[in-house]
Amino acid sequence: MLAIRTAARTATRRTRLAIPALVTSLLLALASCTTSATTTDSATTAAPDGAAMAVTVTDPWVKAVDGGMTGVFGTLTNESDAEIRIVSAESPVSPVAELHEVTADEAGEMVMQPKEGGFVLAAGGTHELVPGGDHIMLMDVGDPLEPGEEITVTLTAQDGSSVTFTAPARSYTGANETYQGGDTEGGMGEGHTGTPEPTDS
Repeated sequence: MLAIRTAARTATRRTRLAIPALVTSLLLALASCTTSATTTDSATTAAPDGAAMAVTVTDPWVKAVDGGMTGVFGTLTNESDAEIRIVSAESPVSPVAELHEVTADEAGEMVMQPKEGGFVLAAGGTHELVPGGDHIMLMDVGDPLEPGEEITVTLTAQDGSSVTFTAPARSYTGANETYQGGDTEGGMGEGHTGTPEPTDS
């Protein structure tokens, strides 16, 4: 009878020791799963630092100006099978670069304003940057941009990927328009609405 009681006590002690170990193992397993899921989700929503955007830019150009504001134009092509949203731009020749659209205001006048949500490129699609439409606006350009001079422009997508391209300056004459938005208001030199007919000189 004593042997039976001793065996029972020993079994009970082993069970009590085994339960904490089992709980610890389960908690470690759950923590591992949680870490793995978090890492995977993060990887699918952001591109690695310095990743190249799957966008090509064809026939890029910038309007030659003496200074102030100017526009950058060209055709953006999404080379991937997923939508790309471009959210910002920058260039060494300008302290402020914005993604713009041209639209009619309440008075029916054509005005430039920041493009809400950026430029959206459908999978395998193209997006035109043209005078009188969507474009990249460079503000507070300090030095003149002479025809034939080249500048670099970098576009950044919502996922952090980017693409840099070179745009030559071209002389261009168009209609005047007003910029509305941000802290700056005014026209862009000779303007840039109307049918784009840039010419090198």
